[in-house]
Amino acid sequence: MNLKDTLNYYRQSLKDIYEDQEIVATFYMVSEHIFQLGRAALTLKMQDEVSDSNGDKYRAVLAELKTLKPLQYILGEAYFYGLKFKVNPAVLIPRPETEELVEMVIHSLEKFNSPVTVFDIGTGSGCIAISIKKNAANVSMSALDISEQALAVAAENARENDVAIDFISADIRSFQSDKLFDVIVSNPPYITEAEQQLMDKNVTDFEPHLALFVTDHHPLEFYEAIADFAGKALRENGLLFFEINANFGAETARMLMEKHFAEVLILKDMQGKDRFISAKKKA
Repeated sequence: MNLKDTLNYYRQSLKDIYEDQEIVATFYMVSEHIFQLGRAALTLKMQDEVSDSNGDKYRAVLAELKTLKPLQYILGEAYFYGLKFKVNPAVLIPRPETEELVEMVIHSLEKFNSPVTVFDIGTGSGCIAISIKKNAANVSMSALDISEQALAVAAENARENDVAIDFISADIRSFQSDKLFDVIVSNPPYITEAEQQLMDKNVTDFEPHLALFVTDHHPLEFYEAIADFAGKALRENGLLFFEINANFGAETARMLMEKHFAEVLILKDMQGKDRFISAKKKA
């Protein structure tokens, strides 16, 4: 079989599970991983024969795709903000929307004198913290997670991307710190139990529930805990950034105002969906 035959084999094998456009995109991602070539270079090799060893790799990936396992977990890597991150089921797969959160934070750092202290709460793979540190000058970055497995992945990603980050193993609901920060950023768990029932199995069956879900009766649990922490740990005029559940945007904003944060803004993502909140600690 050549590469074109392999693509058609993927299309035929996965047509009852995925849309054709997604199958083609997946095939090229697998091919880029196997050959370490970009899509443009691969299109010139579509008539090339696939070796037995590479054929085995394609078939192994295909078998896992049929179980609905996310491709990023199969390949063990994902791209975020132009950087490559190792991922496994201990951490969430980085989403494109979260890149917008990183962009907001990086842009906000211009308001502070160097060095700027930034704290990422619920770091997971480290994608937010590492991307900020890699793309902003004179930043002292700390990152917290409750999961030791996630922190191990984040530490490896920091090494691979050549950045220094202070990783902290703790539960933000009980964590205290004497250190003050200019910026606190978080993409905490926010999907309710009711919403979980409507989600695709490739998320609910494979991604870490610890990083995704909250109870129906306390959907803002982590936002409240982080806001309480930020009330003490942010410097005056320090900034707080959240990725949010769009269904609770107004409630989240109201909670922040009740906790005496100023300039509370609900911000939309590129699809026009309420996705983020920014706030400032009053002087």
